[in-house]
Amino acid sequence: MSENRQSAAQVDIKLAAPRAVYFAIFAISGFSGLIYESIWSHYLKLFLGHAAYAQSLVLMLFMGGMAIGSWVASRNSSKSKIPILAYAVVELIIGLAALVFHSVFTGVIEGFYATVLPSVGEPTIGATLKWLTAGILILPQSILLGMTFPLMSAGIIRRFPDTPGGSIAMLYFTNSIGAAIGVLASGFWFIEKFGLPGTIMTAGVINIMLAVVVWMLVRLDPKPETEPLASTRDSGSRQTVARLFMLAAFITGAASFIYEISWIRMLSLVLGATTHSFELMLSAFITGLAFGGLWIKRRIDTIDDPVRFSGFVQIIMGIFALLTIPMYMETFGLMEWLLAALQRSEQAYTGYTLSSHVIALIVMLPTTFMAGMTLPLFTYVLLNRGAGEGSIGRIYAANTVGAICGVLFAVHIGMPLLGLKNLIVFGAVLDLVLGVGLIWYALPAERRGFAITAAAGVSAAAVGATLVLVDLDQRVLASGVYRHGVTTAAADSEMLFYKDGKTATVSLRKDPQGRIALSTNGKPDASIQMEPGKPASNDEITMTLLGSIAFGFKPDAQRVANIGMGSGQTTHVVLASPNVEVVDTVEIEAAMAHASKQFGAAVARAHEDPRSSIHIEDAKTFFSLHNNVYDIIIAEPSNPWVSGVASLFSTEFYGTVKRYLEPDGLFVQWIQLYEFSDDLSISIMKAMNENFSDYVIFRSDDTNILLIAKNEGELGEPDWSMLWKGELKSSLNRVSVFSDDDINARQIIRRDALEPYLEIARTPINSDYYPIVDLNAGEARFRNMHARDLLDWQTAPIPLLEMLNHLPIDFALLSESDELSTSKMTAVAYRMFKSLMSNGDSESASGFSPNDERLRVLTEWVLLSETKCSSDGDFERWHGIVHELTVNTLPFLAADDAAAYVQRLFDPVCRVQQGLLARAWNELYLSVARRDATGMARSSARLLERNEGLSFRQKKYLISVAMLGHIAADEPTKAREIWTAQAEGFLDFGNLDGHMKLLAGIAIGSAGDENLLANR
Repeated sequence: MSENRQSAAQVDIKLAAPRAVYFAIFAISGFSGLIYESIWSHYLKLFLGHAAYAQSLVLMLFMGGMAIGSWVASRNSSKSKIPILAYAVVELIIGLAALVFHSVFTGVIEGFYATVLPSVGEPTIGATLKWLTAGILILPQSILLGMTFPLMSAGIIRRFPDTPGGSIAMLYFTNSIGAAIGVLASGFWFIEKFGLPGTIMTAGVINIMLAVVVWMLVRLDPKPETEPLASTRDSGSRQTVARLFMLAAFITGAASFIYEISWIRMLSLVLGATTHSFELMLSAFITGLAFGGLWIKRRIDTIDDPVRFSGFVQIIMGIFALLTIPMYMETFGLMEWLLAALQRSEQAYTGYTLSSHVIALIVMLPTTFMAGMTLPLFTYVLLNRGAGEGSIGRIYAANTVGAICGVLFAVHIGMPLLGLKNLIVFGAVLDLVLGVGLIWYALPAERRGFAITAAAGVSAAAVGATLVLVDLDQRVLASGVYRHGVTTAAADSEMLFYKDGKTATVSLRKDPQGRIALSTNGKPDASIQMEPGKPASNDEITMTLLGSIAFGFKPDAQRVANIGMGSGQTTHVVLASPNVEVVDTVEIEAAMAHASKQFGAAVARAHEDPRSSIHIEDAKTFFSLHNNVYDIIIAEPSNPWVSGVASLFSTEFYGTVKRYLEPDGLFVQWIQLYEFSDDLSISIMKAMNENFSDYVIFRSDDTNILLIAKNEGELGEPDWSMLWKGELKSSLNRVSVFSDDDINARQIIRRDALEPYLEIARTPINSDYYPIVDLNAGEARFRNMHARDLLDWQTAPIPLLEMLNHLPIDFALLSESDELSTSKMTAVAYRMFKSLMSNGDSESASGFSPNDERLRVLTEWVLLSETKCSSDGDFERWHGIVHELTVNTLPFLAADDAAAYVQRLFDPVCRVQQGLLARAWNELYLSVARRDATGMARSSARLLERNEGLSFRQKKYLISVAMLGHIAADEPTKAREIWTAQAEGFLDFGNLDGHMKLLAGIAIGSAGDENLLANR
């Protein structure tokens, strides 16, 4: 009988899970936990309106909830016989809450913005309600997450009591390393694959599976019930130690998160303020904590005096934190070297991302490694002094409360008041003072003198040296090294303004040419040429048109809102209209509004005109709180790759902004095409197409576009007459816009022409919950991509947009502008026109740039060949040169001039100009010159049918002319037939020029047959 009992016991022991299994479970729990933090920051930046606010609030709520959860667990874990089972129940509830989070969130914010905020008249109350609502959304789950560490720790040290300190440290390591991986997996893979709803549900499923696994382990454990660790010392001594180390946990928690907030802002100036950069920095921070816990795990149970050891850890951590400041300045040079070494390719982006993570680790790892030791050490001290297992949760709670205070202080007081450098010094002083205090407490009175003097002296010396010797060069900080790989871009500039604001670091610098540039986190967002007589900057052109162009469609607009202060010039231009009564400019960063005053008279109306009001607030909150309705709402956001900005280009945002427009109101938005891609621009246009009844796209220059959309009804034809009066005229003339033609030439396309193209494009709509732009714009920035298709539409070898828009342009009256390709190509075309029409007169042939010299030579060759008819025997050569000339002139000449140019080219002086084939091409070119849609379709069809001596380029040209002719003649089905008959097997849609993609898309989309592009 005794042998049978022994055998059964052996079986029971084999069924008990080893400690390593629980460590693995807790690593997976950390993985899902940081998915929540990452995803909640995405959700809340949609609610709060800015990534920096969302990240800081999520940190506070996440840590606050965990503090409450830890405290609750510490008060109740001793009542549970099986704390591991309680842990499983908590994991189950967390998972179930995650499954319904998206539905709850969308319902809450819809009701909040539609019903709650409009009923509140006081902005302070509205802001308080917004933050409370955000807390309600994520605080319950955060509390539950906070309960997991104390419950798992209590279960492990009861079940395996031999090395309690090592167990706690290992749990801290596994949970943290899982978290570091989780934040990367969420940002770089899950969101892209599943969107925000699918990602948070995935985390929920993981928690539910963990709960089931732990429940099974408990069922299999032969001894699941355990007794809590009892307190063994007198209550007075134990309470003194407990209070001391709870205070220590609070202080070091505050310092650590002061560091985190500071480092994230600092590294945003090196890595760029993208969403992925934030995730890399957060992962690096947690990785350091994890490995600090792993290092102390093997040593913690053998440390002679853990209190004194903790004091040394704090001092070393404070010194390391101070060293991050000079180390940080070196990362600018490292980024400069990195971008010089890497090609701007898709493959290199992976290397860039990994290198960015390494840079973050270089700055953070030494300090966070030390920080990772503190919680295991503090908890072990209390356990070793007989404080019981409740001390685990109390220490964790005190640390997280400290973290919350650190975040609040850093964001709202420390950053604006102290700046980056001094904020880190402040955090380091907290750690250093704490370290000295712990050493003082650990040592007997007779041994304190030298030790305390030495520790305090080293600490004071480190702080003093940092304050005196370490300088953060503002010109380097504002260089935007992450964009162009140059730290000396602003070396010869004068810094006029520099401020570490709550949400961004804002700088204002003046270059030697007199141009003042306003930057956020090193990214220039606006520039104005301040010296009279010098050409306007590119940004001035865009901001001036942004503030004026809507008046062509709604000249009687009285109420205008402008989202984003920028330089203030857009608001300044809007106020040039005598009809405008109110302009509300909404800017989330106060430092931006302060900096814009430095532009002086160029933006004076924005700050001085009584009709102008500047509101420091998130746009969504402002509109909902005040519930005003506007005739025009303008948005001038920064580049879409900046974290949080992409939500201003989403279908949800467009749906929201419509609520605050009059039925016939207009929405105007600036979109940067540089550091962007065609697919991402299509994604934004799809979002706009989904929400507005009509819209038109204009181009301000070769890298920026303006979208003008109407809330309800059609836009109608613009009347630009109002723009040529008073201050509006002066503003436009300043940026070389003098006539209707100067504006019409910038029109790209209207909704009716673009919609079929968008319908067949496979790029998803940009959504807050499936954020294709936010996820991919950072890579586009790194690769220095440009959304080139829109530019190609305006520089196509055929009069594409003029005919699609049914908008004749007198190119002869177009003003020259170096910032607009259409203007430059028009100037070249007229030089070629004058040269040919004057038979090569030397004066007419002058003015060609080196880039256009080839066209001048070709023109002279044609004229020379006529003198002796030297090309009579070589039609293909003659026509090849003629074709080169026509594609570079006809789209950029007024119709009458273009027709005269063709007639002169085909003047039947020689036999080569008289043949049937020559006459067929002459007819085609004349049709293109006259913008004769029917003639274009007919003539190109004949030449395609003959297919005689066509080069690849000529055939592609004929296909495009034929399709444009049919589309302009409202015959998209025939255009599709051309595509099917001529392009199949001949052209690869994916590699087409932008104008060919547009024509094919319109033809196929209008015909409703997307299958024609299925394999393209």
